[in-house]
Amino acid sequence: MQYEVRALRGKEFISLRLEAVSEQMAISQAQAQGYAVFSTQPLKGNWLAGFIGRKHFPLTLFNQELLTLIEAGLNLFEGIEALAEKEQRPEIRQVLQGVLRALNEGLTVSHAMENFPAAFPPLYVAALRASEKTGGVAESLRRYISYQSQIDQVKKKIISSSIYPVILILAGGLVTLFLMGYVVPRFAHIYGEVGGDLPVLSRMLMAWGAFLEQHGALLLGILLTLAAATGYFFTRLSVQRYLMKWVWRIPALGERLRIIQLARFYRSLGMLLIGGIPIMSALNMVSGLLVPSLRLKMQAAAKLIDQGQPISVAMEQNELSTPIALRMLRVGERSGQMGEMMERIAGFYDEETARWIEWFTKLFEPLLMLVIGLVIGGVVLLLYMPIFDLAGSIQ
Repeated sequence: MQYEVRALRGKEFISLRLEAVSEQMAISQAQAQGYAVFSTQPLKGNWLAGFIGRKHFPLTLFNQELLTLIEAGLNLFEGIEALAEKEQRPEIRQVLQGVLRALNEGLTVSHAMENFPAAFPPLYVAALRASEKTGGVAESLRRYISYQSQIDQVKKKIISSSIYPVILILAGGLVTLFLMGYVVPRFAHIYGEVGGDLPVLSRMLMAWGAFLEQHGALLLGILLTLAAATGYFFTRLSVQRYLMKWVWRIPALGERLRIIQLARFYRSLGMLLIGGIPIMSALNMVSGLLVPSLRLKMQAAAKLIDQGQPISVAMEQNELSTPIALRMLRVGERSGQMGEMMERIAGFYDEETARWIEWFTKLFEPLLMLVIGLVIGGVVLLLYMPIFDLAGSIQ
């Protein structure tokens, strides 16, 4: 991302345009060139370029490689330095070099990574900060790798389950467009030359085919414009929030989304508690993971916990648990292993979500194939119905 940096070097006041992954990185680049920075401002580019060119820091891969190097005998600084030297992508190398500079200045690794929130999320930084006090950085990295792997596994199940229905919809749509845009207009010419009365539905289909033939280019332009406008609006945060509110009102789907949110909430909270972070601090850190409606309930639960109420009671009163999760929370309170119990709750929710996805796809895919078959079969039937009537009259 580009930043406009206003700075002073000697008596020269200048405005610089620097490419950096964060505002702090842009400031560091300007200071390395001898400038005294007064202000920085991100430059807004084309929305499509920003959408396509958006790159994410590979945090899971970074953790896996760093953990391997630490277990091989390197210290934390040497591990990050080795990863920075072998990194080929400039935007990733900039982040790692910025962390190394901060470490050279005497900052801890958690404070160094805190300067790059786009690469290192607050949960990750908090887990590292807690491990620095006990010297268990390697264990913290291992725990976060496990946490992220479980989150990614749920995402992969959802994505893999949606691939086949999307392919079916695209294939059915293309076939229907081919029939309506190419086949139907030619049948309309044939029936127009032959003459005779056509069934009502066949006449409507032929009229639509003739309209597509005459105004096909205009309709294609309108469709492409609508597709581009839809893609643009879907990238708007306000539109996404409105759509999510609408989706959450659907009874069965809304409950499934709530379970997915609670699974991530309990897994993140459990990871932080195991890392030694107090419950109130952990709740503040994970609040951003929840949708606004659940976030308000979580804040209300946090107030009850702060007043001395048990975690299970606070979660139950604010509808942040299910009956099974509530029992497991009570067991965690009695045993003193609340972090481990929350991770088990998240695992239970993940299994429940996986079963629901499997059931839904097994039901949805045949229904989708049936609908597509009825649409394509209906078009073909209406095309050939006059021929069937003509054959019947000849007999």
